[in-house]
Amino acid sequence: QVQLVESGGGLVQPGGSLRLSCAASGSIFSTYVMGWYRQAPGKQRELVAGITNGGTTNYADSVKGRFTISRDNAKNTVYLQMNSLKPEDTAVYYCNINGWRIGDPLRVNIWGQGTQVTVSS
Repeated sequence: QVQLVESGGGLVQPGGSLRLSCAASGSIFSTYVMGWYRQAPGKQRELVAGITNGGTTNYADSVKGRFTISRDNAKNTVYLQMNSLKPEDTAVYYCNINGWRIGDPLRVNIWGQGTQVTVSS
């Protein structure tokens, strides 16, 4: 059973920084994409940033140059460093992993419980 546990959300002033963490436990993946999504009130969930097992990254245009996704394979953890935060970055941020576990032909898609990020003065 795969579990994703997020941490690092909170309240920050505009222009500030936060780092989100997502720790995966329960399985080892051979091929995957891990990503951070966000959902603001009244809006659809959107992709913020993603990283593959090979290290390829992609970002939403709205966060390019401000957010950085990275991973620590030894800790099975993915991070989202968020700098120059804006009020429009306020949302619940969700971690996601989509891929194949070693020895399992079925693709899995797992979500974390979400962590609130509020950017306000």
